[in-house]
Amino acid sequence: MNPRLRAALQFGILLAVLVALFLIFPAAFRFVEMAARELRYFWWVILLVALAAWLIWGLGRKPKE
Repeated sequence: MNPRLRAALQFGILLAVLVALFLIFPAAFRFVEMAARELRYFWWVILLVALAAWLIWGLGRKPKE
């Protein structure tokens, strides 16, 4: 599996998980909707998305030598 295909697959899985979570937990969708309206809460959403991206793409990498 080449890196581009793997990245696209990970991104697709991330989107599918987000959609599933929003369907399972409608309160999370309401929170994100409120956060988009209220900028003072929006930085939490950005922080959570950045943490998710780091966990998916950055945690398992070997350090460069």
